[in-house]
Amino acid sequence: MLFNSYAFWIFLAVVWAAYRVLPHRGQNLLLLAASYYFYGSWDWRFLPLILTVTVVGYGTALGIEASASAKRRRLLMAASASVSLGLLGFFKYWGFFTTSAAELLGALGFHADLRVLNIILPVGISFYTFQTMSYTIDVYRGSIKATRCFTDFALYVAYFPQLVAGPIERSTSLIPQITSPRTVRRGDFSEGLHLILLGLFLKVVVGDNLGFIANGVFAAEPGKLTGTEALVGIYGFAFQIYGDFAGYSSIARGVSKWLGIDLMTNFRMPYLARNPTEFWQRWHISLSSWLRDYLYIPLGGNRGSTGRTYCNLMLTMLLGGLWHGAAWTFLAWGGLHGLILCSYRVFGERLKLPGRWGHILATLGFFQLICLGWLFFRADSMAQAWEMLGLIFSRQELTPLARYGFGMLGFFCLPLMGYEIWLNRAGSLRRLEAVRWGWRAAAYCYFVFMLIVFPPPVFGQFIYFQF
Repeated sequence: MLFNSYAFWIFLAVVWAAYRVLPHRGQNLLLLAASYYFYGSWDWRFLPLILTVTVVGYGTALGIEASASAKRRRLLMAASASVSLGLLGFFKYWGFFTTSAAELLGALGFHADLRVLNIILPVGISFYTFQTMSYTIDVYRGSIKATRCFTDFALYVAYFPQLVAGPIERSTSLIPQITSPRTVRRGDFSEGLHLILLGLFLKVVVGDNLGFIANGVFAAEPGKLTGTEALVGIYGFAFQIYGDFAGYSSIARGVSKWLGIDLMTNFRMPYLARNPTEFWQRWHISLSSWLRDYLYIPLGGNRGSTGRTYCNLMLTMLLGGLWHGAAWTFLAWGGLHGLILCSYRVFGERLKLPGRWGHILATLGFFQLICLGWLFFRADSMAQAWEMLGLIFSRQELTPLARYGFGMLGFFCLPLMGYEIWLNRAGSLRRLEAVRWGWRAAAYCYFVFMLIVFPPPVFGQFIYFQF
């Protein structure tokens, strides 16, 4: 049930109509039933999986809060984390680790017949396991009280607008909104409409149209591409994944607004960042802040020696890469971002350029580093990534495909980047809502016009569903 499908909007209309007439307890039960139906529409066989994660998180949190023994609290915390990470590891990484181990043993001269199971990856498992873990950790730290009502906690885990691709909500933010009665707030409908229209534009118009080009480039046979065409593919994927993922997050926030619940902002014009620290404060904020608060800081953060800080950064980014998928390309992507973070810590101040043009050059230069990372993220294998990287520096040729690709990049991306620069200068994602209604209506008409007139050749599933 995709956000860009008629089935979802019919589903939402039915849920919303019933939601408006129910009392608070009835609203929560309705949302929980709708969330399980939404998740089960992907594959009903994985409903016991999300229910298992929910039961373990609920029970261990109550045990942690009730226990006066520090040792028992640690054991319960470890048990909860072990179940979440164990399920995540089995479904997502079993094949990767067994295959890699077999290849390593084979390279050392040993014959290894390790069984590799063909395991289906449950949609959204990385998101709801991390969300449940953060709740248990927060209860362990004393940041929030354990939720006594099982259905309220189950709704926190399974809340359908953000269930399968985030944002990864914190218990301290979402649970109080679930347990407290919700009222109709002035401006929720208009803000939700703005977020939904923007999200559909990002996903369907920008993400899917440029994804069609990027997918074609990355699917080309070895030796058939030029370096310029490889660049088109990389830039196309950069805006495909941004439009796709930011679009999902925007629609999720807009739908949730209509239900009277606020979800966190997950993107803040990330391609306007000038350095890696700023980028991770703008891109997939819910994951980057999760890794910071629950991994990087507990490892020691930047409180130790410089070498220890760099090790913590590298480990955090490598695990962040592995979170995205079980492949060496994702580890390479995470490792590259770790190296970029460490390098900017060493040389960042020396690389700063003064003035407005220095700001622009820093932004453009860092965007190239982001795209270098996207090459490894998108490539089907390390061999393909190195081949395309080599082409970029050895075989530049402006072919008809390259001209077409750059033209499409300009057509779909320049208006978006102009809009984001306008937002960035005001320092507000809601600047459009503050302008006169005529300008706001013109922007909405542009979104709708582009959705109608420039549908993608192929409507793609949201990229982050596979993570």
